[in-house]
Amino acid sequence: MHVLVIGSTRGTGRLLVDRLLADGHDVRALVRRQEQADALAEAGATPVLGDLEGDLGAAFEGALDAVAFCAGSGSSTGPDATLRVDLHGAVRAIDHCLDAGVGRYVQLSSIAADDPLRGAEGIRHYLAAMHARDRILTDSGLAATIVRPGGLTDDDPTGHIEIGVPRLEAHGSVPRGDVAAVIAGCLGDDGTIGASFEFVSGTTPIGEALAALR
Repeated sequence: MHVLVIGSTRGTGRLLVDRLLADGHDVRALVRRQEQADALAEAGATPVLGDLEGDLGAAFEGALDAVAFCAGSGSSTGPDATLRVDLHGAVRAIDHCLDAGVGRYVQLSSIAADDPLRGAEGIRHYLAAMHARDRILTDSGLAATIVRPGGLTDDDPTGHIEIGVPRLEAHGSVPRGDVAAVIAGCLGDDGTIGASFEFVSGTTPIGEALAALR
């Protein structure tokens, strides 16, 4: 599968690149700077220069089967950056998919994005952006999956999660490596198309948890 990862240089997106490469996929990685491109090329990905706030066209040229959107300005940024990157940047990526005929799209969102008032007051602007872009993706006609992890940690992945459809009763956390595994699993499982779900660390193997979404 030819997959474009947006948000490929750090955090969950960087772990996803490594996961997809290990699984034998062709990975195109969107980067903003040449030094980022060199590091990803060394890992085996095909870097392409672009910017969610600038030109994205080159990232969608050539053979492309799916997009994984993992980018974000971060929950600690102000509303302006969140609107420019997390919301408008995601919408631009969706529009490029539609124009390029790329149907499969997996979007990394956040727990409580279904209702931003469920989240802490300090990050509600961030959750509101997630909510809006999730709604736009759902209505876009793309074969989409929306994954909404709890609090992200850098702990070692466990390979086990708990899923709530559409939501979990309580918040929790999950290692970034497990989030990357969930996104990779969704890309490889058409049974997850149309699903929006929250998840945290749990006791169910990731593959089994995703299979239950069918």
